[in-house]
Amino acid sequence: MTTVRLPLFPLNSVLFPGLVLPLSIFEERYRAMMRELLKTPEDEPRRFAVVTIRDGHEVAPSAPGMPDPTAVPERGPAAGFGADPAKAFHGIGCIADAATIRERADGTFEVLATGTTRVRLVSVDASGPFLTAELEELPEEPGDEAGALAEGVLQAFKQYQKRLAGARERSLTTGADLPDEPSVVSYLVAAAIMLDTPTKQRLLQAPDTASRLRDELKLLRSETAIIRNLPSLPASELTRTPTSLN
Repeated sequence: MTTVRLPLFPLNSVLFPGLVLPLSIFEERYRAMMRELLKTPEDEPRRFAVVTIRDGHEVAPSAPGMPDPTAVPERGPAAGFGADPAKAFHGIGCIADAATIRERADGTFEVLATGTTRVRLVSVDASGPFLTAELEELPEEPGDEAGALAEGVLQAFKQYQKRLAGARERSLTTGADLPDEPSVVSYLVAAAIMLDTPTKQRLLQAPDTASRLRDELKLLRSETAIIRNLPSLPASELTRTPTSLN
C-alpha cells in the first residue's frame, strides 16, 4: 500500500474529483496550513486532503456561545473533533490542489482549489499546528457498462435540470457543457444533484464508476419525480451552492 502524508481539511461538505472548492480561511489552524502550503514552489502542486465530518464542528468554538450557544472555547488542530479526530471523519476523502492562495491584509486567506484524487484515510496526526493525515490514493475503476450508464445518467440529469428550471422552461446547462467520460460524468452529477451530505459521501466512496452511475440514475429519477410533484419549488434557490466559511 502506497501512502502520502498531507495537511487535512475537514468540511461539512463533500469534495469530488474535478470539482472546484472555494474557501475563506480564518481559523488559525487553517491559516497555518495555508502559510505552509505557500512554501511549496509555484511550479509544484499545493495539495491538501478534504474529508467530510461525520461527528464534529467545521468551525471550532472560539468564544463562549460561538458558534453554538452551549459551546466553550477550544484550541488546537483537533478542536471540535473530539479526543480521536480520525473517528470524527468519513474514511474516504479527496485530495485538493490549491491553484490560488491569496492572503488578505488581516491575515485570513482566500483559496480556490480543485478536487483531484480520492483517498482513504489511514491515520490522523494532531501533533502539529494543523491536522495532517496518512492517506492511500484510490484508483478509479470503471466497472461494468460504465459508458452506457453514463449516457443514461446524462439524459436523466438533463431532465432533472429542466424540472429544476421550472417555469422558466430552460435547461440550466446546455448539452455542449456536459462531459461524456464516465468517471467525469459520475463526479459532476454527484456534485450537482441536490442531496444530503451522507448521500453525497456514499457516491464519493462507491467502489467503481459504474456503481456510482447506477446509484445516480436511481437518485435522479427519484428526485425528478419529487420535483414534478412540487411545482412551487424555488429552483433558483436550490441551485445555489454556499461557500464554506472555513
